[in-house]
Amino acid sequence: MKTEEPHAHPARLSRRELLLATASAAALGAAALARAADSPTPAAAAGAAAAAPSPKAPTGPFSLPALPYADNALDPVISSNTLGFHHGKHHQAYVDNLNKAVAGTPYAEMPLEAIIAATYGVPDRTAIYNNAAQHWNHSFYWRSLKAQGGGEPPAALKQRIEAVFGSVDACRKELLSAATTQFGSGWAWLVQEGDRLAVIKTGNADAPLRGGQRPLLTIDVWEHAYYLDYQNRRVDYVSGVLGKLIDWGFAAGNLGPA
Repeated sequence: MKTEEPHAHPARLSRRELLLATASAAALGAAALARAADSPTPAAAAGAAAAAPSPKAPTGPFSLPALPYADNALDPVISSNTLGFHHGKHHQAYVDNLNKAVAGTPYAEMPLEAIIAATYGVPDRTAIYNNAAQHWNHSFYWRSLKAQGGGEPPAALKQRIEAVFGSVDACRKELLSAATTQFGSGWAWLVQEGDRLAVIKTGNADAPLRGGQRPLLTIDVWEHAYYLDYQNRRVDYVSGVLGKLIDWGFAAGNLGPA
C-alpha cells in the first residue's frame, strides 16, 4: 500500500484536507462500521444487558461499543472468559489509547475511517493508526459473529459466493486457510472487489478499507481472540467460528451493488 503523504501530519492539515480525508474514508468504510455499530435486536440487547457489564463512560470522542449478544452467547466456541477479556480489556484498551493519542489534535474531530486513512504509513502517527484500526476491526468483528451462526448464507450472498468459489463450503475453506496461514497476528476477511467476492488476510491492525475493497465479514486471529480457549490450536478456533458462529446475514447486509 502507498504511504500517506506528509501533509497527513495534524499540524499541517487544512480544513479542506480534513474534509477530503473524511469524505474519502467514509466512502470506503463508514457504511460497514455504521452497520457494525447498529443496535442489537431487543432480545439480544436484553440478554447482553443481563450478562455483560456496561462499557465504562468514554473519556474522549471514541467509546467501546456494547456487544450485540450476552457474553456467554458464543459458548462453547468462544467462552465468556475469552469474550470478557477480548472485549472488556483488549478492545477497551484500543479505545482508551486512541482517545489519549488524539487528544488536542484535529484527529479528535475526525471520523474513525478518516483517521485510519490519514495516518496509514505515517511513521510518527503509528500509535494513532494502530489503535484506530484495531477499534474499527474489533467493532466489525463482533458483528461478524452471532449465537447459532454458521449454516447457509442468505440467497443473494450465496449466489455471489457460488459464482466465485463454486460453493459455500469452498468459501469456508478459503477463509479457514487465510485465517490459519496468516503469520503472526492479523485478520481474515471476506471482501467485495467490484462485482466479485474475495478472501484476503491482513497483518496486525490493517483492514481492507483501501483500494476499493468492501469488507463483508472478518475473523480475528490475534492470539488474544482464542488463546484462553484453544492455546496454540488456531485451526480449531477458526473452524468453530466458521461452523457455528459466523453471521452470513451481516455479510449479506454489507454487500454493495454487483
